[in-house]
Amino acid sequence: MFADTPIDSIVFNDQQVFVKRDDLLSKEFSGNKARKFAYFLENDFPGKTGLVGHGSPVANSLYSMSALAKLKGVSLDFYVDHIAEQVLQSTTGNYAESIANGANVIDVSKCEDRDDLSVIEYIQQKVLPDNEHLLFVPEGGRCEYARFGVHKLAQEIIDWSQQQSLPMVHVFLPSGTGTTAVFLSEYLTLHSDNIKVFTCACVGGDDYLQLQFDELLADRSLHPTIVDLGKKYHFGKLYKPFYDMYNQLLASGIEFELLYDPLGWMCVEKLIQQNTMMPNNSSSSAATILYIHQGGLLGNETMLPRYQRKYG
Repeated sequence: MFADTPIDSIVFNDQQVFVKRDDLLSKEFSGNKARKFAYFLENDFPGKTGLVGHGSPVANSLYSMSALAKLKGVSLDFYVDHIAEQVLQSTTGNYAESIANGANVIDVSKCEDRDDLSVIEYIQQKVLPDNEHLLFVPEGGRCEYARFGVHKLAQEIIDWSQQQSLPMVHVFLPSGTGTTAVFLSEYLTLHSDNIKVFTCACVGGDDYLQLQFDELLADRSLHPTIVDLGKKYHFGKLYKPFYDMYNQLLASGIEFELLYDPLGWMCVEKLIQQNTMMPNNSSSSAATILYIHQGGLLGNETMLPRYQRKYG
């Protein structure tokens, strides 16, 4: 359904870094959501009249699922733990666009039958039973179906590295649930001997991310390498280094999103500084760095004003 995305290059910390422009896939399904939801986009599900999802009310996955439901002509019920007043009042961003697409975003904190259940428990116990017409998609598209689109991305990377005759490629992408990173690493490890995947934990810590990998793929030899900066950053909180990194990258000619990418590029910066991506510390054998741009720019419509108010 999607054409191969282009690969651009920027100069980052005096080193050439290539960028896989998955942000250009489409407005509705850019980046990792396009890859994760490719199976759903390319296949029909007879008998299913509605999608059920859960996560944050400002998540990229909410917007992509709302677009998917609209495209397929089915409903979307998206369950969240709570919705902040500023999100409810916003006229831009993932939540507002999802509502415009017809999504039904359900605040579980206002459900009288919640009974102290978590959001996922509420869905499993109160929503899905006896509702075979509903198709459940785990948070962030974290499911086996994601392999379909992520493996296609992996093959595009292999094709590019072969066309460029690159001896060693190190791929980097930041992780939330780790779904894209682990399935990408799985395919690249099995089908190439010169491409390695690096990632970092943006939601939770390294142990949480490793657990996500283990649940999706038991064989740890196929897992990506987790890069740790040695400092804890809380997901969704504003940090001056994140804003500085965003602006540094913007000056390169490519806009990245503000939740995941700043931490991702800080990890790339560390890897460059430590020569982790340069075997034998030799420029002739240095690995080519490829950063996966996973989209999510719609979220900047709400994140960027917050940063501007705080840091000018």
